[in-house]
Amino acid sequence: MDTASFKFLAFGLGVALVTNFNHSRTWRSSVLFAASIVFLALLSKNPILLIPLFGFLAFGYLALVLLQRGWSKASVWSILVVLSGYTWLKKYSFLPESTFIHWPYLTLGLSYIFFRVLHLIIEAGDGAEKRRIGPLAYLLYTLNFTTFVSGPIQRYDEFALDQFAPEPIPLGPRVIGLQMERIVRGFFKVNVLATLLHTAHEDVLAQMSQPLSGSVKLVAACELILVYPLFLYANFSGYIDIVIALARLMRLRLPENFDRPFAATSVLEFWNRWHITLSNWFKSYVYNPLLLALMRRISSTKAEPFFGVFCFFVTFFLVGVWHGRSSEFLVFGALTGAGISINKLWQLELTRALGRKGYKELAKNDLYKSAGRGLTFGWFGFTLFWFWGDWKQLDRVFPSLGVAQWVSVGIMTWLCAAAALALWEGLRSLLGSAVTANGPMFANRYALVVYASAMGLTALVMTFLLNQPAPGIVYKAF
Repeated sequence: MDTASFKFLAFGLGVALVTNFNHSRTWRSSVLFAASIVFLALLSKNPILLIPLFGFLAFGYLALVLLQRGWSKASVWSILVVLSGYTWLKKYSFLPESTFIHWPYLTLGLSYIFFRVLHLIIEAGDGAEKRRIGPLAYLLYTLNFTTFVSGPIQRYDEFALDQFAPEPIPLGPRVIGLQMERIVRGFFKVNVLATLLHTAHEDVLAQMSQPLSGSVKLVAACELILVYPLFLYANFSGYIDIVIALARLMRLRLPENFDRPFAATSVLEFWNRWHITLSNWFKSYVYNPLLLALMRRISSTKAEPFFGVFCFFVTFFLVGVWHGRSSEFLVFGALTGAGISINKLWQLELTRALGRKGYKELAKNDLYKSAGRGLTFGWFGFTLFWFWGDWKQLDRVFPSLGVAQWVSVGIMTWLCAAAALALWEGLRSLLGSAVTANGPMFANRYALVVYASAMGLTALVMTFLLNQPAPGIVYKAF
């Protein structure tokens, strides 16, 4: 139930069907609440495993009630306690192990609940006049089974706009068809593409620890950088496709989490396209407040652009650290923050040297865009070494090549990614330009039916032939 399985699809489609038996707000909320509780029960098996999770939720709601009743002093303390409770329940490695709960309990979904609870507390504590959030609305928002495992991270106002509307958002045959096509596409990504890419990654990783020639290991190292980002995208975005489509069939609109991230020509642009709701959350609650605080304390026109560089580093360092409890994710966070900060410094320097107009012209150049695309992809793939690997694995990978060879790997990866992504963008543009009297050739309903049918059939054949589950959704671990 915690992955893109047939069981999960059947459950979600069943809930969507029951949701549409009645259009009243009470019915829709009752179905979502019951489905979310059943989903939790199927995940945990034993109610005792849910005690810490519900304790976390209970404290979050208590803090929210106090803030809604005007107790502003609770704001900072509530944020600190929620943050401390989260790191404690997730057993972050910088905390003493003796303080942890040592009997098993459910942590799946805790990260995404954490974001939603903290969002409610921060918004309630900012002094603005807002409507009260009752206990049922709070639980519906925090436990919504479509966003429980891996997001996307939805704001409460967006959720309430659809869930508590007197009349549900429209759901006609065309919308149903598009959502079913999206479910098939997501299932294909997770169960076919991600499975094949995961196997390729495991094979290449095994090669790196074998006594092979230097040239073979150079190619393997390039593949190690290039393959995993594609696997992660297929795995995560495929699951997000499924839950967004299921939610839409339940008359709920979830925010998009991906926007063709590998088309990004810079690291800054990449994080506006990859895991969008996570990036936006950190920008709203870390980057913007930190930047505003610095600008208020230090009034220097010359320093202001560099405040942004510093705030980018802090924000995306925390984005990286959020992904895991161990020290590997400190490196992942530092590299992520460094990449985006260096990118910002590069933009500032080019703007200073060329002027705004000159920089904009350069940014439109196809060769510059291709180089930026390849560098962005390569850097992301390199940072992911500390995402998928522990120190033991990395100790086997990095010593297998010398420093000069790793530099060669970086250059080869950059050029390969730049060429492949330029080719893909060109092909995509070419296919998009093919039109008929009824509009774009590959975007009409007949083409989509053929496309979805081919993917669905391939996914079914692959699933039954392999006779093994697809890799788990990576982001459910965070």
